[in-house]
Amino acid sequence: MKVKFKFFLFLTLTLIFCAGCSAENKGIPEKAPEINGYEFLKRDENKYAQKFAIDRYDGGYSIIHTMNSESFLIVPQGMEIPQCSDDDITVLQQPMTDIYLVATSAMGLFDELGSGDVIKFSGTKAEDWCIDYARNAMEKGDMLYAGKYREPDYELLMKNKCRLSVQSSMIGHSPEVKDKLEELGIDVFVDYSSYEPHPLGRSEWVKVYGEICGKTDTANELFNAQTAVLENLVQTGEEPRTVVYFYISTSGQAVTRKSGDYVTKMIELAGGKNVFENIGDDKKATSTVTMEMEEFYRTARDADFIIYNSTISGQVGSIEELVSKNELLADFKAVKNGDVWCTHENLFQETLKLGQVINDFNLIFSGETENRSPEFLFRLENGGE
Repeated sequence: MKVKFKFFLFLTLTLIFCAGCSAENKGIPEKAPEINGYEFLKRDENKYAQKFAIDRYDGGYSIIHTMNSESFLIVPQGMEIPQCSDDDITVLQQPMTDIYLVATSAMGLFDELGSGDVIKFSGTKAEDWCIDYARNAMEKGDMLYAGKYREPDYELLMKNKCRLSVQSSMIGHSPEVKDKLEELGIDVFVDYSSYEPHPLGRSEWVKVYGEICGKTDTANELFNAQTAVLENLVQTGEEPRTVVYFYISTSGQAVTRKSGDYVTKMIELAGGKNVFENIGDDKKATSTVTMEMEEFYRTARDADFIIYNSTISGQVGSIEELVSKNELLADFKAVKNGDVWCTHENLFQETLKLGQVINDFNLIFSGETENRSPEFLFRLENGGE
């Protein structure tokens, strides 16, 4: 059964749709569907992910289930399409090519699998990609811009025989688009990786795309490499270092992460502690909290570390440039001590490498950056670079 989302427009147009909602794994069946003529073998065990499941059958067949009552039968190349006990299962016949990718978080997973070339159409423009493969492919014309989720270029997709669209959950805002794509014969797969409560649950979605691309073993190897990173974090045995993770909006307000957000959890796994506790409404889809600088200053000024989020407002090159955004920042403990870091802009498009991001945080908190340089963060110095 495919769930249709209903939107309630009372005071705002806020979509009340969140990762922490009740009914964990709603829509993922407890029992595997039957495939006529093929024996069910097992359901793969996920280490962190809760929003998908993969059932395996003999003959190389598998079924991917996602949290929104959607199931996809993966048919190996050259194999027949069998009958299933569930008529609502969508059939994806390998090899999968000419995919229309709107879920930007999935691009890094396809790229790491060595399957970037299956993406023919992008919902993101070339200049907005921080993943080299995607930007270069679009500049060369190997990947074409086909419009955002709410305004696909249907003519382009049909002309080039697109068979599958990988969407983010934002497609729930435009159910008519999903219906139109399916009417045109383009199957829609919705990526729910952002709903995973554990950071590496997001990375574990590489298994989903590995299954779609016929690279199950590669996907497992890539994911296991990220989980191994957690086992090698430096444990100082000291009290967690306090951290403030934020950016300054164009209106001059501080924007930080809410308490239950996955970035906060990555900081905690790395041995840090977000200075902002119990902020943000878990019933709202947004992962950030916006506050006036005076309010932000009262809680954040004594944090041991500042990590400036460049993925929204752009990178800053020096402490002076950061302070120029608001003079109150000059009085922060971390600014005075030189413990100010900035993210590289590709951080949030590299979904697979969240284990490495946690490791980068750990290097900073444990004082190990002189021995190993972080991959996704860099220290801000006085006087610029």
